[in-house]
Amino acid sequence: MSEIKIERLKSLDEKTLNELIRVYMEGYKGLEEYGGEGEDYARNYILWCWKKAPDGFFVAKIGDKIVGFIVCDKDWFSKYEGRIVGAIHEFVVDKSYQGKGIGKKLLITCLDFLKNFNDTIELWVGEKNYGAMKLYEKFGFKKVGKSGIWIRMVKQNL
Repeated sequence: MSEIKIERLKSLDEKTLNELIRVYMEGYKGLEEYGGEGEDYARNYILWCWKKAPDGFFVAKIGDKIVGFIVCDKDWFSKYEGRIVGAIHEFVVDKSYQGKGIGKKLLITCLDFLKNFNDTIELWVGEKNYGAMKLYEKFGFKKVGKSGIWIRMVKQNL
């Protein structure tokens, strides 16, 4: 496998958007209840993420191919914390590239970005997405709540 590069997404044209939709749809295979709402939903959600946090939108590339992405928001108002926190809105790696350290590199990039702005980072993860929860726990996230099929996890940057 070629070298994995993590870079900030600089612009979101139609070709890149379609590539991100493909990664999103591939990444949620087997976990469709958390991301399988279809390509139209994925398109709208990715566009929302780009509008909300363009400076924290990072992609993982092998060569010129996007194989994963993470969206890190430094200005998220958490109704649970009652203040601005860092948030991870989306984090997905194409299923055929999972287990190769790509997610770890994306998460490290995101946490390095957010630590400059936030003392608390929150995210929501599907209750059966055990692999993701295990990775988050390795990086200091703790389960702090649940809503429907989603688990809320929080990390304190001390």
